[in-house]
Amino acid sequence: MPGAVRASSLWWLTAIGAGVFDTVLAVVDALATDSAGAGGLVGPVAFRLTVYAVLVAVVLRMRAGRNWARIGLAALLGTVGMASLLIEPVTWLAEGNSVGDAFAGADAVWVLFVVSRVVHVVAVVAAIVCAFRPEANRYFRAGR
Repeated sequence: MPGAVRASSLWWLTAIGAGVFDTVLAVVDALATDSAGAGGLVGPVAFRLTVYAVLVAVVLRMRAGRNWARIGLAALLGTVGMASLLIEPVTWLAEGNSVGDAFAGADAVWVLFVVSRVVHVVAVVAAIVCAFRPEANRYFRAGR
């Protein structure tokens, strides 16, 4: 397996890991603020964990040379996934809020959310770049 494909898969797994971390933070924050009670979290958390498990399976298919997996990851996580990560902060900024004010009133959980989101976005971009490098293209063209 070419280094670019290996790197892409590691970046995808990093993005998925950031998503899992984001979910854990959301659960901890919700329980700490008692905004949803434990019962209200089961469905959304189960859904997210199912999605993450499916994505890991798709990453493993990509590593095995399945081009559909490479394209699916890039198309789905590169569009819908990125939009879900960016829409909230972009909307918040468009409403006239400032980054400085956000950091001034930030608590530890908020900072961890921001770090998680940044890692997630960087990982998705890096995974896509690596997945479509020339050596990766040759690997997927070989049709495993």
